[in-house]
Amino acid sequence: MNSTATLRRVLLRSPRPDELGHWRELGWRSEPDASGIAAEHEALCDLLVAAGAEVVLAEEPVPGDPDAIYAYDPVLITDEGALLLRPGKLQREPEPAALVSALEGAGVAIVGRLEAPATADGGDMFWLDDRTLLVGRGYRTNDEGIAAIRAALPDADVVAFDLPHLNGRGEVLHLMSLISPLADGLVVAYMRLLPVRLVELLEARGIETVEVPEDEFDSMGPNVLALAPCVALALERNRETRKRLEDAGVTVHTYVGSELSKGDGGPTCLTRPLLRD
Repeated sequence: MNSTATLRRVLLRSPRPDELGHWRELGWRSEPDASGIAAEHEALCDLLVAAGAEVVLAEEPVPGDPDAIYAYDPVLITDEGALLLRPGKLQREPEPAALVSALEGAGVAIVGRLEAPATADGGDMFWLDDRTLLVGRGYRTNDEGIAAIRAALPDADVVAFDLPHLNGRGEVLHLMSLISPLADGLVVAYMRLLPVRLVELLEARGIETVEVPEDEFDSMGPNVLALAPCVALALERNRETRKRLEDAGVTVHTYVGSELSKGDGGPTCLTRPLLRD
């Protein structure tokens, strides 16, 4: 599996007005505007299509769950198909099952699912290369979840890192809140919070890091989606991160996430890549 090859098919889930009303319970920063978030999501889909990706929209409702628009979290895509995860946030537990019909309709087989007491969020993991899966152990992904992923992927090298406590259980801190892959040998990251063993792994493999500035960490500067090697999608507001990416040779496309990202979900969170080549 690869996280930075050219994106050809991607799964998203449109915001639903009946779900957005529960934004407080899910810890969003403020109330999303229904028309504004719909317009931003449509523009995001158009941007992905223009970049050469087929957009698959999941239609199954998830009552009371505005976080369901963050389609990356409920499932891990492997070479064999989709592993349904078990989100660590109670209100999000129905999300993996709600994506099954869209995944199968896109030709992605369901190859397994996590069961209690295992929990794991997709935002806590990404493929560093074709066989190395990096996983963050935090408040959303527990030891049982990591063990279940290792059992489901016997041919993969699953490397786990403890995530920092930072603001505690009430706020999401995923591994991909700190780092995103851009190409073979290149990542973007907020270095101050990276686990030491992860920094050492990147150094040992000769992987260069574009550093996110201090004042763009909270605005999700590290949350960047690779559309192709050294072609990225980022939040428009993170201008210094964009400049640093461009200085490193990355072509950067941006989207407006003033409504879409109020739930602390950036471009990687809003998209679940299904096919890259």
